[in-house]
Parts: sequence; structure tokens; C-alpha cells
Amino acid sequence: MKEIEQVAAALENQDYRTAAKLLKKLQKESPQNPWVQLYIGRWYEATDQLKSAEKIYRQLLQNATHPKVIDQARKGLQRLEAIEQNRRQAAILAAKTDPRNTEAGVLILEPINPEQKQAAAQHLAKLLKTDTYSARMQLQSRGWRLYRTGEMAELQVYGQEMQNAGIPVFWVSLSDLQKIHIFRVLYFQSISPQPVVVCQNENNQLGSLTFDWSEVTQRVEGLLPLFMEAMDYDPRRRRTDRFRHKEMTQDYAQVYDLHLGVRQSILRFCDQTYDFQQGISLNPATTSDVLKKHSYLVENTTRLNWNRLLEKFNHSLANVRLWSDFTPFAETAIDYTQLLGRLKSHVDIDRKSETPWDPAFHLYSGLVFLKVI
Repeated sequence: MKEIEQVAAALENQDYRTAAKLLKKLQKESPQNPWVQLYIGRWYEATDQLKSAEKIYRQLLQNATHPKVIDQARKGLQRLEAIEQNRRQAAILAAKTDPRNTEAGVLILEPINPEQKQAAAQHLAKLLKTDTYSARMQLQSRGWRLYRTGEMAELQVYGQEMQNAGIPVFWVSLSDLQKIHIFRVLYFQSISPQPVVVCQNENNQLGSLTFDWSEVTQRVEGLLPLFMEAMDYDPRRRRTDRFRHKEMTQDYAQVYDLHLGVRQSILRFCDQTYDFQQGISLNPATTSDVLKKHSYLVENTTRLNWNRLLEKFNHSLANVRLWSDFTPFAETAIDYTQLLGRLKSHVDIDRKSETPWDPAFHLYSGLVFLKVI
């Protein structure tokens, strides 16, 4: 077809106006001609309308029967992919000119509405170079997902691409996380007229801190597994290997953070380290003769006292949001052992060995802090 050769020549000479006129005429005359569709895709590609070009190339792969057209459409998609990759690398290099973007960070996927998942999965699949089903499995319906680690320049470029595709995501540098002051609370010295806590700072220095309930911007809670060593017996194993040591979850430690946004600080409470024998009493006053005779009914167990402390928080901070999706986040984060190994957990649980769950909670709470401020 002579007109197609003219279109090809016009595109080769970057005469896009002439190519457009010829293609418009050909499209009216032969709208179903695969060669016409192919060169419309080439025109879109040459004029940097990459999404339109991709759409046409993919339609040709599905519907065309001519081997040469299919081959050219496939090569067109490969060129588009190379263009996007080159632009991404150029954007990363440009971002690295800012020294702050060479720092390490994390990229976090936020939950997405179910009705938006399919479209978001298609965009994510393209970015990941994977199938739509695998990409869809990465998307969250509830809570956050630790999706990627790396230099901030790279995370910023990927994050912006995902946001442009309608995928909710944010990124945070580890240096910003480390700027948050953590105070591990030992007990409340007083509640009124202002709360005063006795606590330790990052350097284990003991002191007191006075604050006001109105300063608390966010609350974060989480359960940290407490492990025990057990013997696992399996008769199917070799006789010398039927008994094995196995780590099992025995119980859970409860951790609760109060964020003081203006002070760039977090007050961290833990039921394993809070000293209920010091400071204010959390016991409800009672004069019941029955309770006096059977004092064991009001025994000051850690769990009862902890629940009373939480009741106090709920009463004084009823209008402050409580973030409680730590566990689903941790399940996506604990495999990033190298990252978590770099973070100090600021959780003083007596353990036989370190666990990624403790720094995962510190990461989660820090992300909440930085996301909200």
C-alpha cells in the first residue's frame, strides 16, 4: 500500500503532521486494516502518547493474524517498555542530585478500595513486569504493606508512578524515623492536674516528663509474640531426628504508643515493663465486704492493671485516633530482616534471642507518626 509507505517515510523524517493527515485518510478508507492500526500506534509512539500507543499494540496482539503485524506490535511494546525504563532511570539519577535522596527508606502500600483493585493491579503488574493476579495479591484491603526498601530517590520515582496510577502509597526515609525521640515509660507519677510519667530516653537516662492529653496526636497499639522453646515430635522422621527444638508463641506482650507530634516524641508503654507498684494506683476504690474478705478477687495482676491503664487512655483520649493494624503490617515486614536489624526497637522485653517483631512495631509506629504530621 503506497500510502502506508508514505506514512512510514513521514514518521522517519519526523514529519508528524503529514503522517497524521495520511493516517486520518487511511483510517476512514480502511478502519480494520491492521497495517493502518499499526502505524497509528507508531504515530502515537513517535509523538510521546505512549498509553495510546500501548493500547493499540496490545489490541493488535490480540486481534491481528498477519505474522509481520504481530511481530511489529510486539517490538513496539518492547520499545515502549525501554522508553519507560530509561525515563525511570533518568528520574532516579535526577532525584539523587539531592543528597537526602541517597538515604535509605521504605515504600509503603496503603489499603485500596476493592472496586479499584483490578485497575490498580493492571498498573502495578506493568510496573513489576508480572501478571495481574500476582500484582493484585500485593495490594492491601486492610492495613499497610511494606512493599520496597532502597534509596529514597528510587522509592520516590516508583512511588510517584504508583500514585499516578491511582495506587495509594507513601515513602519515608529511615533518617526521619531516627529523629523521633522515644521515651519508654516506667509508670505514671501523677495524672492530674497534668500527666507526669517516669521514663527512660534513648540513652537509658531516667527522668520525668510532663505533658498534656491535648498534645497527643495519635495512639498506636500492637501485640508482640512471646516465644518459648518446645520439643516437636514427629514419628515420620528418622529415629535420631524425631524430637526437635521448636520455637512456639506462648503469649503476647502489649505495646501502646502515645505520639506527641509537636515535641517530635513518642511515649512507649509496655505491659511487660510498666511498674504497676510505683506511682499512681490503677485499682478501683472499693469498700465491698465481699472483696475485702476475698482479696484474691481483686488481685493486681498485670493484665487487669494494663486494662485499667487502657481504659484511662480511652477516657482521656477518646477523640484521638487509635491505630491497631500492626499485626497485618508486621506480617509483610518481618522478612525484611536486614532492614529491621538496622532499627533499634526501643522495646525492653526480656527475650532469649532477638526477634524482628520488636523493631517492626517501632517501624510501624514511626510510619504512623511521620505519615500524620
